[in-house]
Amino acid sequence: MTIRTRFAPSPTGLLHIGNARAALFNFLYARHHGGQFLLRIEDTDKERSTQQAVDVIFAGLSWMGITADEEPVFQSTRQARHTEVALQLLEAGRAYKCFCTPEDLKEMRERAMAEGKPPRYNGMWRDRDPSEAPPGSPYAVRIKAEREGETVIQDLVQGEVRVANAELDDMIILRSDGTPTYQHAVVVDDHDMEITHVIRGDDHLTNTFRQLMIYRAMGWTPPNFAHLPLIHGPDGAKLSKRHGAQSVVEFRDEGILPEALCNYLLRLGWGHGDAEILSREEQIRLFDLDGVGRSASRMDYTKLSHINGVWMREADDARLTDEVMQRLAGREGVDTGEDTRARVLTLMPGLKERARTLVDLTDSAAFLGRSLPLSYDAKAEKLLTPEARAMLGALARDLAVVDPFTAPAIDAALRRFAENSGHKLGQVAQPLRAALTGTTTSPGIDATVAALGKDEVLARIGAVLHG
Repeated sequence: MTIRTRFAPSPTGLLHIGNARAALFNFLYARHHGGQFLLRIEDTDKERSTQQAVDVIFAGLSWMGITADEEPVFQSTRQARHTEVALQLLEAGRAYKCFCTPEDLKEMRERAMAEGKPPRYNGMWRDRDPSEAPPGSPYAVRIKAEREGETVIQDLVQGEVRVANAELDDMIILRSDGTPTYQHAVVVDDHDMEITHVIRGDDHLTNTFRQLMIYRAMGWTPPNFAHLPLIHGPDGAKLSKRHGAQSVVEFRDEGILPEALCNYLLRLGWGHGDAEILSREEQIRLFDLDGVGRSASRMDYTKLSHINGVWMREADDARLTDEVMQRLAGREGVDTGEDTRARVLTLMPGLKERARTLVDLTDSAAFLGRSLPLSYDAKAEKLLTPEARAMLGALARDLAVVDPFTAPAIDAALRRFAENSGHKLGQVAQPLRAALTGTTTSPGIDATVAALGKDEVLARIGAVLHG
């Protein structure tokens, strides 16, 4: 048997982080077992489904490096097949026509609630002859639920789960307007796509028991089910905007690398010993469902930031430079030409050492493209005393003759100047850093000076002297 998993989002909003983790787990499980991963867009809700949301799903999965093995299936294109199966069930006596009006259903719910019962359909038309309905009356198609016994799922994450069949009513599979319901369409699609494992959030557990009714009625072998615990906020409550980013797009915009997000999501609810930082190849090699926990996970934004910092230090300098340049574009007073790009690339080994996110990295690199005169923060301003400015004037004369203008040669020149002028190296480096960056933090001063280049360094010192 070739294992086939699927990710089946509804294009009605952003790609939520919980859905993204489900996609990742489906992808890794299929890859681990040499199987296939498929994508289905469940776009039957025409009022809420949008092309923009579809594009967001595709972009998010591509950004995360999650690729399907076949062309995506759009559920809306399969309505004729969904209807065909519903009519087969009707013909076989496993489903029936229900002529209940909205008023009938409302009265049914109110009566059940008044009697302290769940407000479910009572089977009014289950055993009635359709000829009793007025000619031309609209009808829905309902499946005949089993009334006795129980349904048992051997869930690959949750273990054995049981529900009494009496708890399940005769659900609608085809609405009176001829459109299939979600529960019905999902089963038909999973069967036709030959899905062997349905891995999704445990908020679908109730749906699974309802969907199994259709599998049994059609005589189809159901897939294996694995219901993942949900992701909660740091306080244990349902993840919401007040906790922070919730969607893949938000995490991307906040400067999280895709490999860091995937690494974090994998470890959020799955474990393999003490392994924390795992490459995609290691993830595929190690991932299996027996490592998924049963309890809800809590988002830890600080931990995600830490993991992102680890991945940033491993990332290619040219790639990070591209990311920084994109983020610098549009910033007021920052030039994003080739000179700035060259400076950022040169200094990237030092810049990425302290950064936790691409936003941090961009903020720390912005000085490399700022036009003169620079603005200085309070700490930098405090360092630029009259004495420090006089010292910088003398230092500029020494730096002007450094050749080649490389970090080792600059370091030697700074040390020589400090010794000759009776200063400690820090007493020289800190005012120089303030003059060149407008702040008191940067990578090593020799590397920073080298990245800016001689002309720019002398221009920035000159701006301080004549400002």
